[in-house]
Amino acid sequence: MTAANEPTAAVVLRNLVVALFCTTGHETLAQTARLLTSEVVTNVYRHTATRVVHVEVTVDERQTWVYVFDDKPRYRPMPPEVAEVADGEGGLGLFVVEQCADAWGITHFGGQVPTSKAVWFRLVQGGKGAL
Repeated sequence: MTAANEPTAAVVLRNLVVALFCTTGHETLAQTARLLTSEVVTNVYRHTATRVVHVEVTVDERQTWVYVFDDKPRYRPMPPEVAEVADGEGGLGLFVVEQCADAWGITHFGGQVPTSKAVWFRLVQGGKGAL
């Protein structure tokens, strides 16, 4: 699934992810997937100048993986802790992912000089993100 990196990207992509989860028997993970997809896609919008955001979802009987790709491999590693933000908005995306996902990470692509990256998370039936 691909969307232009615009303010509406998070809404469009999270709704597609939820529809996929609900049609593949992962309804108990759908709302957590909605939240985490929204957080990660919003980070792409806020912190990169990439033109498009691409989301891939892999599902099996017990678990799901969501990968959010952008073509800007630069990433400032920051721990997924509650960040102090002057205006009271933002800074919680990776903290939310850390708290709700069964696993998550960042994968760079393109060899020694990365050309893109994916922030991914895994949700497991009966795991942290199940409702």
